[in-house]
Amino acid sequence: MEMIEVDGLRIAYQRAGAGPPLVLLHGYVGDGPTTWRRQLERLCDQFTVVAWDAPGAGGSADPPESFGMAGYADCLAGFVDRLRLERPHVAGLSFGGALALELYRRHSAIPMTLILASAYAGWGGSLPADVAQQPLQQALVLAKLSPDEFVGRLLPTMFSQATPPEAVMRSARVCWGSTRPASGPWRGRPPRTCATCCLTSTSRRCWCTATRTCGHP
Repeated sequence: MEMIEVDGLRIAYQRAGAGPPLVLLHGYVGDGPTTWRRQLERLCDQFTVVAWDAPGAGGSADPPESFGMAGYADCLAGFVDRLRLERPHVAGLSFGGALALELYRRHSAIPMTLILASAYAGWGGSLPADVAQQPLQQALVLAKLSPDEFVGRLLPTMFSQATPPEAVMRSARVCWGSTRPASGPWRGRPPRTCATCCLTSTSRRCWCTATRTCGHP
């Protein structure tokens, strides 16, 4: 892992290959290198592939409470600038897709293209109000589970039925191993608001509180 400082925050990332830049943005589960391991390995012969750990995840520093989605997007813009990645392709998964959209909204001159996987503009921005309540209710139920129960309940829903069970469990170990227990959401206090957002955020607060993407007050 390499490190760089962006506006006072330590940002961890993995870089591989040479060619047109491709920046990979992970979701709320795991970090950059574990989420994008295969892409780092298989695309490095054609691209300069960069997988960052978003602030509060993996090896990156925790952002301030007031960061918000705009803060993440501005930090990403600064990250791209510090690495001198000219007009990169930007791929985002889940929360990373929402971040890619916000990057384009605030810094439209930066990305050459956006590649969006399971992207959304936030529960409140993407779904009718009644439908947005469904993931909120699921999150409130999940918030009462222990970390191990949470992984066991949620992770299998992220794969197709054809995925071998050992692959699911391997992903569970990798994703859970990317957290920092000392600052994780279950260390010395109950989860904040939304376990779906909190599971592997290594920040000291809930992803949804920071990003306002899930429609919570």
